Amino acid sequence: MALFNPSRDEVRQFFFDAWAKFKQQQTLTPLEKMAVGIVHMHPEYHATLDHPEQSLEQAYFPEMGETNPFLHMSLHLSIQEQISINQPIGITQAYGNLCTKFQEEHEAQHALLECLAETIWLAQRQQTGLDAAHYLQLIEQRAGIAPSS
Repeated sequence: MALFNPSRDEVRQFFFDAWAKFKQQQTLTPLEKMAVGIVHMHPEYHATLDHPEQSLEQAYFPEMGETNPFLHMSLHLSIQEQISINQPIGITQAYGNLCTKFQEEHEAQHALLECLAETIWLAQRQQTGLDAAHYLQLIEQRAGIAPSS
């Protein structure tokens, strides 16, 4: 898998491989362990991951109410990594606040995931880079934190 810019197929293959290794009780890398943890939070994706030959080329259409499980799991992975390194600064505190608010880590991650998805959507729509300040503002609003400077 390419380090920071994997293709769609590489991302999907990563999740397929991590899930297969887990099911075969093989040793997982730390990133694969994170991925499998996310898969466990989403049992509705198990059938997809159990059939890579059918799912590798599958198209998902949000306008038809379809969720792309690979995008969703990738966003979870991004959020978990951001929390682990507190980047953007303040996301770890916001996550703690959201865990308290929702009494559940998965829902707290989904709240952050929505902020990240909106930030990515805006960047694509405006054909710009990600606006980190806007992202942090969305996170702080969602977590009920007074805006930083």
